[in-house]
Amino acid sequence: MHLSTPREKFPALCPPLAEPPLSDLIARLNTALQGRYLIERELGEGGMATVYLADDLKHERKVALKVLKPELAAVVGAERFLAEIKTTANLQHPHILPLFDSGEADSFLFYVMPYIEGETLASRIAREKQLPVDEALGIAISVASALQVAHDAHVVHRDIKPANILLSRGEPLVSDFGIALAVGAGGNRLTETGLSVGTPFYMSPEQATGDQLIGPAADIYALACVLYEMLVGEPPYLGNTAQAVLGKIIQGIPVSATAARKSVPANVDAAIRKGLEKLPADRFTRAADLASALSDPGFRHGMDAQAVAAGDSRRWKAVAMATSVVAVLAVAAGAAGLLGSGASDQPVLRQKVKVSTLGAVDRWGRDVALAPDGSGMAYPDRLTAQGPYQLFYKARDETEGTPLPGTEEYNGVVFSPDGQQLLYMQRGALMTRPVRGGAATTLAGSADLGTPGLDWLEDGSILYEGRPTTLIRIWPDGSSAPDTLLQPNGLRWAKSILGTETALVEKCPGCELGILDLDTREITWVLRDVARAWYAPTGHLVWVRNDGAVFGQPYDVKTRALGAIGVPLFEGVRTGQGWADMVMADDGTMMYVVGKGTGTAEGDDHLVWMDRSRNVTRVDSTWQGRMEGPRLSPDGTRIAVRAEGPEGARDVWVYQLPDGPRTRLTPGDGQYWGPSWTADSRSLIIRTMEADGRYRLIRLLADGSDPIPEVIVEEESEPLGGEVVPGGAGFIYVRRNGMAGSPDIVYRDFAGDSTVTLVGTEFTEFGPTISPDGRWMAYTSNITGSYEVFVRPFPNVSAGRTQISNGGGASPVWSRDGTELFYRVRDEQVTPLGLVSVRFRADSTFVVTGRTALFDLGNEFASDITGRGYDVDLKGERFLLTALSQTTVADDAATADIVLVKNWFEELRRRLGGP
Repeated sequence: MHLSTPREKFPALCPPLAEPPLSDLIARLNTALQGRYLIERELGEGGMATVYLADDLKHERKVALKVLKPELAAVVGAERFLAEIKTTANLQHPHILPLFDSGEADSFLFYVMPYIEGETLASRIAREKQLPVDEALGIAISVASALQVAHDAHVVHRDIKPANILLSRGEPLVSDFGIALAVGAGGNRLTETGLSVGTPFYMSPEQATGDQLIGPAADIYALACVLYEMLVGEPPYLGNTAQAVLGKIIQGIPVSATAARKSVPANVDAAIRKGLEKLPADRFTRAADLASALSDPGFRHGMDAQAVAAGDSRRWKAVAMATSVVAVLAVAAGAAGLLGSGASDQPVLRQKVKVSTLGAVDRWGRDVALAPDGSGMAYPDRLTAQGPYQLFYKARDETEGTPLPGTEEYNGVVFSPDGQQLLYMQRGALMTRPVRGGAATTLAGSADLGTPGLDWLEDGSILYEGRPTTLIRIWPDGSSAPDTLLQPNGLRWAKSILGTETALVEKCPGCELGILDLDTREITWVLRDVARAWYAPTGHLVWVRNDGAVFGQPYDVKTRALGAIGVPLFEGVRTGQGWADMVMADDGTMMYVVGKGTGTAEGDDHLVWMDRSRNVTRVDSTWQGRMEGPRLSPDGTRIAVRAEGPEGARDVWVYQLPDGPRTRLTPGDGQYWGPSWTADSRSLIIRTMEADGRYRLIRLLADGSDPIPEVIVEEESEPLGGEVVPGGAGFIYVRRNGMAGSPDIVYRDFAGDSTVTLVGTEFTEFGPTISPDGRWMAYTSNITGSYEVFVRPFPNVSAGRTQISNGGGASPVWSRDGTELFYRVRDEQVTPLGLVSVRFRADSTFVVTGRTALFDLGNEFASDITGRGYDVDLKGERFLLTALSQTTVADDAATADIVLVKNWFEELRRRLGGP
């Protein structure tokens, strides 16, 4: 039997003891044991005993002979030790190492056990760091079974740890049953010496506080610690001294194995957390119950259990995220409160909650907000299963959220600096209202609003994103006039930087991140491939890459200098191009949705055909990665799509139907998107952003034979959507009309080299498309207060318009034979979901004769309200779609995990430095 000591891994907790030379000890022992045992050599040393390899002379076998430390032997006494250790001699179990003998010799107290070839679990963990999950569970369940037998015999081990679990041919054997019980019989005399039974890393809170009544719950606690270490690679509570470790154990701060290792199942994480409860009464009653929980995939504990129970109620399926996560906020805050305020060594607390995506989780990102001090949160929810989403507010110490009447169909939300007001968009208006009720106030109307990029600055002013190219600053109290920040190239807002006159902005979704001086209007571009970013009061810039990886970099607000290297912090945030499901408060509270980023090269976005019966077929089973905007050529032979190449950049690719090949048409620098076929299927019109920051529409031959593009038009800001008109005489697209104006639909005549505005209103128009006969133009507009699909005559668009959708619609596409018009239904004016077919009569006027809901696409497929996120085959029977990586096509009951992190700034400081 080989034993390793804790000194190998944590020497600071196990200082060396002054002892006689080893040869002298062995000589004394061999003299005392003459005729019974012959010691060959020392195998190892623990906190209470030294183990030797010896020959059992009577039975002619190798044994492990353990000798109690002299200081312990003096306290316990031979009579008490030998009397108590006999209690364990009759324990019989396949996973309990039996006791052969015990006795006293020359003042030494010893006991004898079989010598087992193999290693200890401690040695295995030290070598491999983390064990496979299934193997770790097998070991833990076997040890729990052994403990149950001992507990039934009224024997408590008291010192379960990896060094006391031997591995023989893969099977665990628990050793040292009885020694802790015997030593513990020393009672108060043992305590008076300053010695204690147990090893700090695995010691239960009641042992750590010197409680003399130690029961089975202490073994269950220790086994939970051992399982955590097998899975994570280190015990749940660490420290530089024994006192530091015991202090954390006594506090009972929650830990999560799943947060540290994603492959740990939820039930295992829950079982460990229950086993580590601070109070013995809150742990498993029996070791067998712990084993059962480890084998039961449905077992949950604490907030997890509440979330599962909530899922049984129809109403609360839609609100599981909000109820569970904010309840966890309260638990985490309570645990943190034990530490006192302002402590520099507050532990980082992680809690993972399983919730339904039927409601709130699908509306994360800018639709969820944390109060700056972490005291509460705002989130979307429904009062009934089919009702509209509205704002709910929940304080950290409350058990239920409170609906805020009149906030239906809101979009985007942030807190005021004092946490008492909410700022949000609703039906094209910018609104504020108190979190505890009261009248709402309208700050700005639909003519000024773009997408919901919002922030409330410390000085009381508000930043919001106006028409897609504008950042606007207003002062609700009227102390200053509104300030329009005119910035080119599709400026988008991200987040203000605390205590400064600067803000984080992005050039386009998921492209470049810059730091904007709100006074000078100057931007310093600092990072690329950023989905979302924040400034942390610790002096760091925190940002999420488009693939879901989170990074941190030091940032000096005085010099505005960004650290040279981004340090990876963790991975797994659900993202897309230009968005991330993560929120962060100024007090260090952070939450994020776990998922695979759609912006990652390792993602499995892929092109599919879906027929009207919702049967799905992949276009190419070998092609996956980030993709958007597939377009079928007019002759039906090829697909053009913006897709990711081997280097990670997304460019325009052309795929030859039915089975390839695929060819990258653009250079590979990621600055090309939005392909549209010419009428003859020979060329593509493509949007590009050049090195000088200007946008161009270019024309390239689809076979790649002419690498020099023809520039069709040049714009100061990004042109959106667009397509070549039937016959190929020109191109329609959306122009961002100046810095503060609205997006307008324009027509570019190829022959006349002129551009004409077709629809130029104070409202927002997107996604123009011309019918195959060239007589009608369909597009999306918010002129009614919500986005709807309209049709106008073409090119005489002033002859009237017909509203096609009713209750929200976007992304119109004509069938190739001109008999149908398709569009995507919108859910509360936020996310395009279902696909609708419209039949019509088009003579001198356009009349809708019928609508048919084809199928619900949910969030499984990419959408693009500004252009075309899908296409239709030549017969109008199949739809070309991009299946998103974070969902499964056949999964209609998706779930998502939310991770709550408390005191996260402590982790930032440890990893990156700072105050």
